[in-house]
Amino acid sequence: MTVWQQFTLSDLPLYQWQGSSYLYRLVGPLSAWRRSSLLMQWGEPIGALLVSLVFALAPFVPNNQIGVLLSAGAFYWLLLTLSDDGKRGATPVHLLVLLYWAISTVATALSPVKAAAMPGWSKLTLYLLMFALMARVLRSPRLRSWIITVYLHVTLIVGVYGLRQWFFGAAQLATWVDPSSPLSKTTRVYSYLGNPNLLAAYLLPAVALSIAAIFVWRSAVAKALAVTMLIVNLSCSILTFSRGGWIGLALLGLTFLGLAWYWWKDYIPPYWRTWGLLSLLVTMAALLAMGIVFVEPMRDRILSMFVGRGDSSNNFRINVWQAVDQMIRDRPILGIGPGNTAFNKIYPIYQISPRYTALSAYSIPREILVETGFIGFSCFLWLLVVTFNHGWRHLKHLQESKNHLAFWLMAAIAGMVGLLGQGLFDTVWYRPEVNTLWWLMVAIVASFYSSPSLTLPQDTGGNRE
Repeated sequence: MTVWQQFTLSDLPLYQWQGSSYLYRLVGPLSAWRRSSLLMQWGEPIGALLVSLVFALAPFVPNNQIGVLLSAGAFYWLLLTLSDDGKRGATPVHLLVLLYWAISTVATALSPVKAAAMPGWSKLTLYLLMFALMARVLRSPRLRSWIITVYLHVTLIVGVYGLRQWFFGAAQLATWVDPSSPLSKTTRVYSYLGNPNLLAAYLLPAVALSIAAIFVWRSAVAKALAVTMLIVNLSCSILTFSRGGWIGLALLGLTFLGLAWYWWKDYIPPYWRTWGLLSLLVTMAALLAMGIVFVEPMRDRILSMFVGRGDSSNNFRINVWQAVDQMIRDRPILGIGPGNTAFNKIYPIYQISPRYTALSAYSIPREILVETGFIGFSCFLWLLVVTFNHGWRHLKHLQESKNHLAFWLMAAIAGMVGLLGQGLFDTVWYRPEVNTLWWLMVAIVASFYSSPSLTLPQDTGGNRE
């Protein structure tokens, strides 16, 4: 076994560990009850229903109501685990998620503001248990397709309302643009989410999944619906005028393009195999350049990324980052503990002036560093490496068998890259509407895991609307 295989846990014999682990012996004490229970014969579909409710209601209800659904999902996952038959084991992704939770738990216990860190730890725990539930139910291709379909139909509603705001106008609920900027009079759509940056992040996975749906869904009507979803989601994402969202969208597109090229490379003539991808990249760059030259709001928004403190939003973030960097230097090992409540307790000590109060670090890497230190950040990077490596390995398996469910896997990987790209300069990633989607993307990747006791899911035709 190579060093890379060991680092990425590629060939870790989890089935052997499960047979000898004291922790894994907690799984299954209620399995006899489950076999005799009529309700629990539908265990996974009921779990899929709970997950679907989260995504169906997330854009429209307050966060505390989403928290209730996440709590219900957590208790239901516990019930499923206690009554498991032992055939559904953990994956390498699960192990890294568990490690990250353990580090966050220690960071909470050692936090200088323990009481303030507890709510953040509780929220993180609920998100991770929702990941565990999703990774379990998504192993069924039919349930995976159902949950993705629910999310895409909801984003269609959200996107259509966002487009309506663009055409008919919408009140700006906060100062999202420098008042002195020419863009200050331009409508930034926010739909039901109340914030254009949040909407941009919410729609990133939808863009990736709607592209995948074009290839997975079989009927002409379903494909037409997927194309409609892609147009609406992409248009609405652009009209948020979220610079972070645009960065995420560009990275998402490049990632999906690269994965799709790998999928089709055996069917592409040798000449286009060499020059086709480059031609597409040049075409995309040319279209972007034309947009910058001829579309004034786009030009102003993109150029504002490069003016440094000349833009009020940039200036605010730079001041926050300077204060957060000092917080990291003072507690570099395990940070201050998770959550914005702990951050709000500590940040005022470091803020540069009363004008620069902040609710978060406005950067996912900095947020993880300030919450869990370099230990937690290293674990998070390890989780990313293992997840992407796991996704790539199984994409190759699915490519060999020509299983078109691989497009869901491509979309999940591209969606993760897009959310990480936006997260470099914003922290809407921590809002439940987006954080649940992040863990959905990770769960989709984990759901393709196979071991000696598990086989890859076969193509059941996806959604046949």
